[in-house]
Amino acid sequence: METAIAGYTYGSDAVARSPLSAEEFDLLKKTVLFGAEDERYLRLAGEVLADQIEAVLDVWYGFVGSHPHLAIYFSSPEGVLDTEYLTRVRARFHQWILDTCNRPYDTDWLNYQQEIGLRHTRAKKNLTDHVRSVPYIGMRYMIAFIYPITATVKPFLANKGHSAEEVEKMHQAWFKSIVLQVTLWCLPYVEPANF
Repeated sequence: METAIAGYTYGSDAVARSPLSAEEFDLLKKTVLFGAEDERYLRLAGEVLADQIEAVLDVWYGFVGSHPHLAIYFSSPEGVLDTEYLTRVRARFHQWILDTCNRPYDTDWLNYQQEIGLRHTRAKKNLTDHVRSVPYIGMRYMIAFIYPITATVKPFLANKGHSAEEVEKMHQAWFKSIVLQVTLWCLPYVEPANF
């Protein structure tokens, strides 16, 4: 899927570079208790979610669409929802789920988190899709979105007959990854010295 996604630039020279060193990134992973077992369970989650991603996105898009204070981020400055913008973002969101589960958390992955973060700030929001929308997404909603993105995925992880323990381990790995990613996405919002 990734080759046909507009604005998906993972691993390319167009991607911003993370200011974090490999050592700083390792310390952040340790802080959220993210390790090799989580990587294994994320791979399993990727297998479980692969044919359910559109259903997951339906839940997430339904959530955003039912809250005007979130839908505004996909709307014109006058408040008109831009369905083409939502469609383009959805394709990248689909790939993001695959990347979360299947990509190695290496330098390319770290750099793409910086790119994703920038695309939510005044620095790059709206540029990727050449849209006329609000200029940024408030950092508070980036952080608050950790819960719905984490809680709503668990039922999907349980849909393939895995044991309750396996489902929980997949869910915990997903949760750690989301906290890790959102933390990295917040980096462009703050003074580097405060990060």
